[in-house]
Amino acid sequence: MKRLPVGTLLLLFPVAMFASAGISHATQIGGTVTTTVVIVEDSELVDDVTCAVTGAPCIAFGAPGITLQLNGFTMTGKGDAKTGCGGSATANEFGIDVNAQHDVAILGPGLVRQFRNQGIRLLNSNGVMVKGVFTSTNCASGIIVIGGTENHLNENISVRNGNGGAACGGI
Repeated sequence: MKRLPVGTLLLLFPVAMFASAGISHATQIGGTVTTTVVIVEDSELVDDVTCAVTGAPCIAFGAPGITLQLNGFTMTGKGDAKTGCGGSATANEFGIDVNAQHDVAILGPGLVRQFRNQGIRLLNSNGVMVKGVFTSTNCASGIIVIGGTENHLNENISVRNGNGGAACGGI
């Protein structure tokens, strides 16, 4: 076995550390979710999601500069299949929550439905991209933007959102 000189090892060590630091695997989300999934790295749906979380978001962004890929799957909340809520909105019960983040993306195709508040909430966030998402039958808005700047909502479809007490609707 041939040994490398110490000088060569010292040169290769930073390269090896840099290469391994760049390797990360996306958080994979699917099935029944019983507590809020806080994503801090690029993530993706790998199956339909049934959200059993009460009074909190199903998925929340916990870091800037990351992407959630819906990959054609459906996220379904606890709302009534016909009205989205069965009454008034339930506080903080969002499908996807982007709160005080920047440079994140939610990319479809995918369906976000039957959440007892907004399907997707962007709150005081900047540079968010929501593209190709279908929202339906959420108790409040399909997608709501509150505060923030330079957010881009492209190629989204939003139907049958809102309720009799707050007909806030689509986007």
